[in-house]
Amino acid sequence: MREIVLDTETTGFDPEAGDRLVEIGAVELLNHLPTGKVYHQYIDPQRDMPEGAFQVHGLSREFLSDKPVFKDIAEGFLAFIGDSPLVIHNASFDMKFINHELHQAGHAPIPMARAIDTLAIARVKYPGAQNSLDALCRRFGVDNSARTKHGALLDSEILAEVYLELVGGRQPDLTLSAQSVAAGPVQAPSRKIGPRPAPLAPRLTEDEARAHAEFIAKLGDSAIWAQRMKS
Repeated sequence: MREIVLDTETTGFDPEAGDRLVEIGAVELLNHLPTGKVYHQYIDPQRDMPEGAFQVHGLSREFLSDKPVFKDIAEGFLAFIGDSPLVIHNASFDMKFINHELHQAGHAPIPMARAIDTLAIARVKYPGAQNSLDALCRRFGVDNSARTKHGALLDSEILAEVYLELVGGRQPDLTLSAQSVAAGPVQAPSRKIGPRPAPLAPRLTEDEARAHAEFIAKLGDSAIWAQRMKS
């Protein structure tokens, strides 16, 4: 099963009010394993960059001014995602921008049914908890130390790890490569578990053992713990 983990950056919150896409990043998964294939594109929004948006992603109007406009990259983007499900955090936000840009470029919209919303999954699994991408990284121990600002490709790579945790957990001992995916299921090497060479040091202190014995004595001779200590 092929899936595309996707993220975007924009000039704001509302494409109907004139906000535009400025970056798309995407990571290909095959059977829930990254293949190494990615899509990354900066886009000229053909408008100014609001200061609030710049503070989020650090993409200036000057930096984007020589990048292609969306209609010039639309075919390549659509070819990369194909008809695969799109894994997106807060999917309704990214999808409304993507479909607005596709409409402006003369392409059909992508059905919302193709989107797998990791925010919705997290809210069901962890109701009442913080479920931002950073919060989920902390929950699952995903390294996001490089995420000093929002970036579409980095965020999609991080989201891929979070998504794998949400749907059942990563398998860190597997080689996450296109070769291992193509080879099919990986069999973990069998190993015999023998006795420990030396017993672990006890964690119970003398004071804790003494307090436990005093507590058991108070229960009387008929208590199960007292009988077990005599046996």
